[in-house]
Amino acid sequence: MTLKQVAEHLEISLSAYASYEHGTREPSITLIKKMCQFYEVSADYLLGLEE
Repeated sequence: MTLKQVAEHLEISLSAYASYEHGTREPSITLIKKMCQFYEVSADYLLGLEE
C-alpha cells in the first residue's frame, strides 16, 4: 500500500502520517489503536518496545 492509502484508511492527512513516520509528530492514543488494528500488531511493537 502507498502512504496515501494508509493515511486514507486511518482517516488522517498524508502529511500527518509522514510526520509520524519521520518522528516529527506524535500520534494520539486513538490513532495508535487504529494503527495497531490496521497493521495487526501490538502497541508495544508499534512503539518499539518489543520485536
